[in-house]
Amino acid sequence: MRAMMLEQVGKPLALRMAARPSPGAGEILVKVAACAVCRTDLHIVDGDLPTRRLPLVPGHEIVGRVVAAGAGVEGFAPGDRVGIPWLAGTCGACRYCRSGRENLCESARFTGYTVDGGYADFAVADARFCFPVPEAYADEEAAPLMCAGLIGFRAYRKARGARRLGLYGFGAAAHLIAQVAIHEGCEVYAFAKPGDEKGQSFARSLGAVWAGGSDEPPPDPLDAAIIFAPVGALVPAALAAVEPGGTVVCAGIHMSDVPSFPYALLWRERTITSVANLTREDGIEFLKIAPQVPVKTAVHPYPLERANDALDDLRRGRFEGAAVLTMR
Repeated sequence: MRAMMLEQVGKPLALRMAARPSPGAGEILVKVAACAVCRTDLHIVDGDLPTRRLPLVPGHEIVGRVVAAGAGVEGFAPGDRVGIPWLAGTCGACRYCRSGRENLCESARFTGYTVDGGYADFAVADARFCFPVPEAYADEEAAPLMCAGLIGFRAYRKARGARRLGLYGFGAAAHLIAQVAIHEGCEVYAFAKPGDEKGQSFARSLGAVWAGGSDEPPPDPLDAAIIFAPVGALVPAALAAVEPGGTVVCAGIHMSDVPSFPYALLWRERTITSVANLTREDGIEFLKIAPQVPVKTAVHPYPLERANDALDDLRRGRFEGAAVLTMR
């Protein structure tokens, strides 16, 4: 099979021929149809996250069809369409797993990071951590739902109920969660890079009541803000934008250092929180809601062998929405 391999951190991925993997007990072998490109992939390739294994096949927003199942697999059979997310598996026995917080499991495995992912023709996954894909979506459209959608939804759950919601960094995750928030009656305020008129226009086209640069204050105080951009300096900016009692949610797996800020920005019961990974409950709820909204994904397809171009275009902000690798 073809696979785009990370062989050295900071270097372009290499197209290699590799042996097709075989599913073990409880695992499924999936013929990959599409794999979205996530900013976390950039953090792994660029070395912002500590290296867990090399060589590595990145990619954790996978949609494909089951071609084989190992012993004991329940819920999926050959021919079924399946989504493979970032969370690849947990221990199931620690205090986090036993209390419904499997996203915090210290022995968790991650697709495209600690186990090979979807920048390849085939991928193996633990069937218990995979999801059926809503029929309303084509493969390319569904792929961004597996992380941008799922992680974004977990972040949104921490801000749910806000009447005015700010979204900092209007990329793959924000453009999906904005649609859910607006569907639920929320006013969305979008913060793009300063001077990014195209990104601001994209946010308005999805229903944002206001869009501006991340260096601008919103016209009205926010009840909550979600920071998707990996920029620590946005934390004090978001705190300044939310009302007393408001919440700032840091949604990324990596963020640059948060600068010092006056205590007055945090006072009056403002809250800063973060999200880590996802739970299967997040996935089930979001994939039920998405077709009802309906959430529409803005995708930019690239063939597998152009994975480096997709990563660089994401790095430089050359598109709105999500890049998706296709295996045709």
